Amino acid sequence: MKKVPMVMITVLLALNCASNTEEITLWPEIEPFQTDYLKVSEIHEIYYECCGNPDGKPVFVLHGGPGGSSSPYMRRFFNPEKFLIVLHDQRGAGQSRPYAEIRENTTQLLFEDIEQLRKHLNLDQILLFGGSWGSTLALAYGETYPENVNGMILRGVFTATKSEIDHFYHGGVSLFFPEVYDRFISAIEYTDTKTIPNDLLELIQSDDEVERQKYSRIWAEYEIKLSVLELPDSELERILNGYNPLAFGLLENYYMANNCFIEEGQLMNHLDKLNPIPIIMVNGRYDVICPPITAYRLHTQLPNSKLIIAESSGHSMGEKPIERELLKAVLAFE
Repeated sequence: MKKVPMVMITVLLALNCASNTEEITLWPEIEPFQTDYLKVSEIHEIYYECCGNPDGKPVFVLHGGPGGSSSPYMRRFFNPEKFLIVLHDQRGAGQSRPYAEIRENTTQLLFEDIEQLRKHLNLDQILLFGGSWGSTLALAYGETYPENVNGMILRGVFTATKSEIDHFYHGGVSLFFPEVYDRFISAIEYTDTKTIPNDLLELIQSDDEVERQKYSRIWAEYEIKLSVLELPDSELERILNGYNPLAFGLLENYYMANNCFIEEGQLMNHLDKLNPIPIIMVNGRYDVICPPITAYRLHTQLPNSKLIIAESSGHSMGEKPIERELLKAVLAFE
């Protein structure tokens, strides 16, 4: 018996209409009750923070990128009275040390860091909350340590296949953002001798600090512009002016140039390990970075999953339809 009819029933549409206008807002701003560094290798120390209720349900927040970082905004998706909210910056990113370091930095090491942090905090099972690259890490960790996971909330699902990477770098997004893609290609003076991730990685690894910052900024401008349905260039400029993009540009292209250190189809081929785990996926209808087809394919193979396609939204977790659906997803795990 084919599963498609059941899939069609369980795909939940977050429609922005009169039938779905309940007001769900972010929780108030909170401060961590603990911040520290965990030494995870001879080179790396990862920054982490704990917020909310020390005796609450543990949730690990996995940021995007690679090369992004956690932020105070991410704390506000969880009821601080019910959750122990754990955020950390991945190797080389955010406040972790050393900054923008690619040595000893692979997907396998990143999800092992999650396990090290879980043990360090003496936690049993954890809820994983990951968006974009964070969803990749959540899936990789869950397939390796399914016994340690009691749920997942994934946003903008990315499984690191060659077709997903190629879509992002080599023209797929140009169907929707042609002028943005052309501007990006012109800025890096792309040639077809190598893939763009390798070209850009080489540029960002220049010995010239000005060049490193220049091409990191070009990459950040490209991705941020693609992330949001409506982002005026003036607002993009304001965001970039308050942001150091080096780790983001370096680490993301380093990972993509190495196919994210994941064998082709690896995450999709081991989904059976996630079958017992309740999973809620939220994907923007018009997410051009991580199109909803990937989340849909996962959903068809995960019997304990729900897929919410958020209308009128792209990739960013800050877009209101996605933000609202993530908050609702968290409520389901309280």
